[in-house]
Amino acid sequence: MAEPRSGHPWLLAVGLTVGLLLLAGCGGSADSATGEGEGGYTAAAVLDQPYTVPDTALTDTGGQRYSLAADTDKPLTLVFFGYTRCPDICHVVMGSLASAMTRLDEADRQQVDVVFVTTDPARDDEATLRDYLDRFDPSFIGLTGDLDTIVDVGADLAVAVDQGDKLPSGGYEVTHGTSVAAIDADDEVPMIWTQDTSAEQFAADVHHYLSTTGS
Repeated sequence: MAEPRSGHPWLLAVGLTVGLLLLAGCGGSADSATGEGEGGYTAAAVLDQPYTVPDTALTDTGGQRYSLAADTDKPLTLVFFGYTRCPDICHVVMGSLASAMTRLDEADRQQVDVVFVTTDPARDDEATLRDYLDRFDPSFIGLTGDLDTIVDVGADLAVAVDQGDKLPSGGYEVTHGTSVAAIDADDEVPMIWTQDTSAEQFAADVHHYLSTTGS
């Protein structure tokens, strides 16, 4: 079976003043539209109107119900939508997040979770997700579920997900937004990052957020 390939870019409006944050499917490219120094952050786009996180049931790699609203009990949860057969961007973003976690001190690290939501649930079962995430960080949380449900959850977080068309080889395209969303203790998304954010920038922004919110 051929590897899935990516589709077209997606555009996301970020509040009233931040402009456009370009989200690309795997295999595409995106230029960061966030300027340094915004609110003290190095790369995060702070949303004027935070997204409300839906209390929708997905399934974690242990087979348990997991909601991005009800079960994200840390002060900050970083969420990325992708898939294990992604040829490029997903590995880069997850690698950056894993490296960012190692840059945090223990106090900060204990206040952050990283969640990976598969956009390819037909092939990313619980065991496949767990094996994939363990290569980055065994503490990372993996979620799967019905594709329509994942699409709906992604839409609420302004992340487009589309399985796309079947390929002559028998595989199919998987297109998804490549932003990383921050979920806070109020079950809202106050800021997002692009796929181009470095591990150093993720770590700096997470530390800044935790230190300024009193977490």
